Amino acid sequence: MSLLSQFKEDIAVVFDRDPAARSTFEVITLYPGFHAIVVHRLAHWLWRAGFKWLARFTSHSGRWLTGIEIHPGATIGRRVFIDHGMGVVVGETAEIGDDCTLYHGVTLGGTSWDKGKRHPTLKPGVVVGAGAKILGPINIGANARIGSNAVVVKDVPDNATAVGIPARILDSVAEKQRQQKMANLGQQAEKLGFSAYAISADMNDPVVKAIHGLIDHSAHEDKPDDFDASYLNKIVD
Repeated sequence: MSLLSQFKEDIAVVFDRDPAARSTFEVITLYPGFHAIVVHRLAHWLWRAGFKWLARFTSHSGRWLTGIEIHPGATIGRRVFIDHGMGVVVGETAEIGDDCTLYHGVTLGGTSWDKGKRHPTLKPGVVVGAGAKILGPINIGANARIGSNAVVVKDVPDNATAVGIPARILDSVAEKQRQQKMANLGQQAEKLGFSAYAISADMNDPVVKAIHGLIDHSAHEDKPDDFDASYLNKIVD
């Protein structure tokens, strides 16, 4: 792929993922995420060519300009978008696959002083929310979602969502089973209002999921007359 084609692709991805982008001139002049990617591509080429100090200087200059620190040794794929970007840190052995999106405050960091692979690998299509920290030589599966401010220290499977500190995987299979169970309760569930508070796979707090599950279980057990499952679900949300 030619340098010009890659440059155009880096511009196009901004329009794809940021509805605030209004013109190519605006992207080229005012988008730090775009600047950081362009500077990194130059720094990475210098790094691989053996010009280590010059690569680090180029990377350092990009950090000063954008507030985004990407080590020149990091590998970044095509159509990667860094939105806002301030405070993003990408370590030397990090690998970011095609079509990934990173928001501000994201860290792809290491957990050891070893010289080998010590930073994360993001497979294609990963989205990392603002402030998330992904630490160590772990793998984040294709199209996975990392919630804002999550701290991820273990592998995340393809298409999964990880949230919390330390990050936990939301279990979409268990959620479907829960919804089926509540549907089987029929009129009792409708009377109590459970269908209105069913947890979707987009729920961003596993602890809340657990509490909702306890409420659901209690709904068809022996309970006091004043037990109001609908109200409890509301205050948990």
